[in-house]
Amino acid sequence: MQPGAIGDCILTLPLAEVMKESLGLGGIDIFGHTEYTGILPGRTCVERVRSIDSMDLHRLFTKTKEFDVTDKDPLIYAFADYDWIVTFMGEPDSDFEQNLIFTAHCSHSAEIITLSLKPPGKFSGHSANFYIQQFINECEMPLEPRQFSGSEQLIKATEADRKRGRELLSEKDVDSSCKLVVLCPGSGGKEKCWHLDNFLAIAKELIFKGTEVIFLLGPAEVERFRDKVISKINNVAPLLTDLSLTEVLGLFSCSDGFVGNDSGITHLAAGLGVKTLAVFGPTVPGVYKPIGPAVKIFKGNAATFTKQRSVKLQRKIVDALMKV
Repeated sequence: MQPGAIGDCILTLPLAEVMKESLGLGGIDIFGHTEYTGILPGRTCVERVRSIDSMDLHRLFTKTKEFDVTDKDPLIYAFADYDWIVTFMGEPDSDFEQNLIFTAHCSHSAEIITLSLKPPGKFSGHSANFYIQQFINECEMPLEPRQFSGSEQLIKATEADRKRGRELLSEKDVDSSCKLVVLCPGSGGKEKCWHLDNFLAIAKELIFKGTEVIFLLGPAEVERFRDKVISKINNVAPLLTDLSLTEVLGLFSCSDGFVGNDSGITHLAAGLGVKTLAVFGPTVPGVYKPIGPAVKIFKGNAATFTKQRSVKLQRKIVDALMKV
């Protein structure tokens, strides 16, 4: 049960793989927001997704002494098929956990484990390994300690994804047979967004060196940027906006490189195995860096990250992309 956005869901995949392998599970389902999890089946170790928005899961937050389910309660059927239930919702020993245990056990015996989504401040490893270690510590079975290397390709694009990616590029008159870099200057938090002029400067330099460039903006950036800023981006390179995650995945499947902030979309690019250059400002890369076989982290000055250009960092990123 993973209620987070796309980045959180991708960082949960290593745990899902460890569970599937070490416990010999026949399949893994994710309960989450399907706008984020819908891309996972057929491309990852996840077989099926279910929408937490379509269930009355809020009832599980009721005080345990006031909680009850009836014989044909939909909540009982929601968990009836699962031998293991790992949740990032609720807290250990909370009303939520106790109510979830009671609900699942109305139909069968199941193992319930509640994990923390955010590592403690003193934790210095990667969040994916934090999740795995939590699970091993809480699991009653004698599992061997496991560490995720962080260089695995978590998501595999399909031929249909690549076809859709080529169609998107064709609509923007971008030659999909040429070397292509996608630039994504947005993020869920404005404090994580490297100054836009840095992305524009990188785009101009790459185009000068003969590389195709396309910008990608999500709904938050389209809403936040003024028309003048959108026009400024369009004057440098083609721009794609408001794509579904499936379309974004298709675009990345046709890309040779990606530059982005600490964002869920950056995690998606990295997970697909695209050469990913992630620029971090205030957040800690060691804990939240994207997982993938070709990820390089650049740390910006947190004090000036959103306010001004960094020519030195721009050059490092362009040099790294030219080696792709």
